Amino acid sequence: MQRIAKKFAELKEKGSKALVAYLTAGYPDLETTRNLVLALDGAGVDVLEMGIPFSDPTADGPAIQKASQEALRGGTTLSRVLHLLRDLRKSTEIPTILFSYYNPVFVYGNRRFTREAAAAGADGVLVVDLPLEEAAELKNFTDEAGLALIPLVAPTTGAERIGRIAREASGFIYYVSLTGVTGTGIPVLEELRENVGRIKSKTELPVVAGFGISTPAQAREIAAAADGVVVGSAFIRLIAEKGNGGGVAEAVGAMAKSLKDALT
Repeated sequence: MQRIAKKFAELKEKGSKALVAYLTAGYPDLETTRNLVLALDGAGVDVLEMGIPFSDPTADGPAIQKASQEALRGGTTLSRVLHLLRDLRKSTEIPTILFSYYNPVFVYGNRRFTREAAAAGADGVLVVDLPLEEAAELKNFTDEAGLALIPLVAPTTGAERIGRIAREASGFIYYVSLTGVTGTGIPVLEELRENVGRIKSKTELPVVAGFGISTPAQAREIAAAADGVVVGSAFIRLIAEKGNGGGVAEAVGAMAKSLKDALT
């Protein structure tokens, strides 16, 4: 969690905004994921979301669904993702969020998962389908392990609920900038500004916006209202285009750099 707070403090001091990049661990394979993380770090990405592949990723669009399926077919498991992160910590200090649905975490065991995640070098956890009312059973263990539990706020979330989410949040708050699934639409800028403002009135934590952001121009516009942006499907589509042959890490790094340059 300290890496997250330190990174956002550094960005605030510089007057810059965060680029949060999502990768599906194990897509197209774990060794390529390792190379992609290092390329993102080298390109200036501020925070990494490492997606744990799941068989029914209901909040994700076609690109990430396909990536999850291929990663699972390739033998990627939660245990192997933690091993990858532990190995990456020999080479990078990029703040890293483990992005998951609750089923893999629940099956692994909340205490075991949080302890092993912290030991591997994770800084936080984001569980897409764990609502506020049910989050306490995991939050007890993330708090104990020193991990941030990152909440989601949607365009449809009411003011009272935003306040309750904000009181329980740690690390940062992820604003889902459109209804629907990832990578299938473009956020409405005026609506985003209004909703991010509602969240920021309830918390001192950074607020980052994700879903539907894929170009430097979009990232620049949206970051004007938020503390950072999340880009996921655009990276996954580029990886699908390049495959696991030569040049995929370089291509992903180049995309990340263009996005980061737009936020500086």
